[in-house]
Amino acid sequence: MNKTAKGLIALSGVLVLLGGGYAALRLTEDKGGESESSPSSESSESGKQVIIISDQAPDGPEDPNQSFDYGVVKTVDVKNLDDELHVVQKAKNVEESGNSYATYTLDGYQDVSMEDSIIGTLANNANELTSEDVIAENCTDIAKYGLTKPQITADIKYESGKEFRMIVGDEAPSGDASYVMIEGVDTVYTVRNSVLANYRKSAWDFVNTTLLAKPDEMPIVENMKIERSDIDYDIVIKYDEKTNDSKYTGGTSSAHVLVEPTSAYLAVERSTEITTGMFGLTAKGVYSVHCTEADIAEAGLQDPFCKVFMDCDDGEKYVLLLSEQFTDADNGKCYYGMLEGGNVIFILSEEKAQWATVMPIDIASKIFIASYVWNISDLTVECNSGEKAEFKLEKKNPNEEKDSYKAEDINTTKNGESFDSERFRQFYGFLISGNAESFALGETIPSTAPMVKLKFTDSYTGETFSFEFYEKTAMSALIVVNGEAKFTVTKSFVETLIHNVQILDTDEEFKTTWK
Repeated sequence: MNKTAKGLIALSGVLVLLGGGYAALRLTEDKGGESESSPSSESSESGKQVIIISDQAPDGPEDPNQSFDYGVVKTVDVKNLDDELHVVQKAKNVEESGNSYATYTLDGYQDVSMEDSIIGTLANNANELTSEDVIAENCTDIAKYGLTKPQITADIKYESGKEFRMIVGDEAPSGDASYVMIEGVDTVYTVRNSVLANYRKSAWDFVNTTLLAKPDEMPIVENMKIERSDIDYDIVIKYDEKTNDSKYTGGTSSAHVLVEPTSAYLAVERSTEITTGMFGLTAKGVYSVHCTEADIAEAGLQDPFCKVFMDCDDGEKYVLLLSEQFTDADNGKCYYGMLEGGNVIFILSEEKAQWATVMPIDIASKIFIASYVWNISDLTVECNSGEKAEFKLEKKNPNEEKDSYKAEDINTTKNGESFDSERFRQFYGFLISGNAESFALGETIPSTAPMVKLKFTDSYTGETFSFEFYEKTAMSALIVVNGEAKFTVTKSFVETLIHNVQILDTDEEFKTTWK
């Protein structure tokens, strides 16, 4: 038997067991005094639920072992108080057993991503339906059940040519069921509202609210650019090849780095939803389907407030358009959003439209020095109080590659003289513990001498970094990186750095905390 055709209506109509799914329904014995067109019923253990079937097989004599099989549902035409739904087959499938079944979509929406499994219930629920109760047999006054002016009609047609109409009237006093009958059969039943719920929906309720499906195997996001009307720069994020090299031990745990409006490491826990959040992005609702240029303009997406460009290593490119924020009565603060080139405009919550509000400091790591200690080949630190230290580091055996190095593997000199490599490691450990407080983009670099100058080379990447720490206020300092004002840091960190430089040649422990 096929999946959508077990226990179908015979002659003018049959309702089938819901939840019994693929179990065959047997014909009941002939009841004395019933006409051939009257339905018979098989009571469940509750004594109320019934499976409504014909008392005569569709072809030939009655056979209590015969199951109905009218074939696969071909179309379902639903009319409710809000809309008309025309369900058509999307694909025909054959199982290994030889049984066939279909998947469905709505006619006129084949070019829209729809919730096919939910649309399928419009075929399957009518095809496999359980009554809660038999309300009236041989009923002549169906108006009192709202069946002369129905809330729902569903015309179900099968590939075999068989068809029937399900009619849904008023809600029963219990509040959890409605009155149902099959056209041509004068029996009124109640059916659970949960089974009938999808027949009450409009076509837009079946639109898939996921803007971009999350693939089983995620591609690498190589580049992301956020353009916004409220800021005079773009936020650009790139996949960082070196931080994703298994041999590289610097950087942060994020696979990406910020490159505009400035270069910075990213905090993985705060940046992942920005870099990969377009995959699996879900909306609160739908604003327009088959949207026109007028719809796009009305939603503020013709010249959008925010555009998010995402380029992936599989060659796919996506552009997300976001409107300015608005307040929706049902969903609170929201944005209209759509994929460029798409035909559906969605309503996104403020939380899901994070690209419209994110700032660089929200996703950047506060770490400003992140090179691995034993990748340092030279480091110079000079304080305005006169102290200066020039370090040189070399591997004792440069031809030996190790998974990890220790102080005893390194020769270190300070100002040309041998220096304890472990003490250098402790000093450098203090340096990388510093965290910025905020970005200082575009700030003027003071003309006064810096409190501290720091310069080092990362032998793994070949990059040289210079840092200058300037007094900014009584409590904060400005960090200039490679000649660009970039961060602010608490001034006490710089003062602690100066102290630690002053005690390099002593046995005194380095300070590792500051206020």
